[in-house]
Amino acid sequence: MSAAEPSMTIQAEVRNPLATAQLVRFDVTGPADNILRDKGNYWLDLCLTPRPRNARACYVDRWSPLRYERIGNMFLVPPGQRMHARSDGGPPQASILCHLSPERLREWFGEDFEWTDRRLAASLDIADANIRGLMLRLAEELRHPGFASAVMVELIIAQAVIELARYCATVQDAPASGGLSPWRLRMIEARLKEVREPPTLQELAKLCNLSVRQLTRAFRVSRGRSIGDYVEHCRLDNAKRLLATEESVKSIAYSLGFASPSSFSFAFRRATGETPREFRQRVLRAG
Repeated sequence: MSAAEPSMTIQAEVRNPLATAQLVRFDVTGPADNILRDKGNYWLDLCLTPRPRNARACYVDRWSPLRYERIGNMFLVPPGQRMHARSDGGPPQASILCHLSPERLREWFGEDFEWTDRRLAASLDIADANIRGLMLRLAEELRHPGFASAVMVELIIAQAVIELARYCATVQDAPASGGLSPWRLRMIEARLKEVREPPTLQELAKLCNLSVRQLTRAFRVSRGRSIGDYVEHCRLDNAKRLLATEESVKSIAYSLGFASPSSFSFAFRRATGETPREFRQRVLRAG
């Protein structure tokens, strides 16, 4: 049973030596599960309409398969990086895309630039007003080309490249102290991947050889969210994955540590707006 593949329609396109800019429309009839990758270029995407619910992504060659971070209104995928994107689907989505030449970005990034874990995480939610403003201007130029439109588009993209380099430099300069070490994050993710009752804070703290207070503070620094929210997110992912199989709802409820199928159904509906059976039926229809 597979998730829906999004259908992309290019509504307008401009090419120049810096980039290919496109106004696109994505149609996803059900839960989306796909790999985004541009081997030769940077992929910069600004969503012009709300993203589908629960949009999140994992850099599959660099991160644990359990680690999915939220996708913001604007994201950047570096060349050659495989980004596994998931969402619950929804109405059609409009975006402005820029496939940026790596040679020109290298001039601003520098030859020794490295896509570290912190930069990859920051690339999924670029909350920079300057870059956003430039992308919106670019979208308007594609919709309604004016005099000297080709020159204007190239200037806008060139400025966006400079702002991207500045943004990445800011991420590089951000202090990294106070977070959890990689091995502790791997221990937590491995435990959450297990399909059984949820771990307590005391259990996770013991795994990491920390106090509960140290764990909760350091986890928020590392992930930008509370550990309770992260546990709930991972448990919901486990439930959705199991509901896409033929395993009974009753068996899934008990395997996830719920006291009864009804308590599982209540928790799932509160988190998603659907009962487990409604979710399963929607996935079946989409597949």
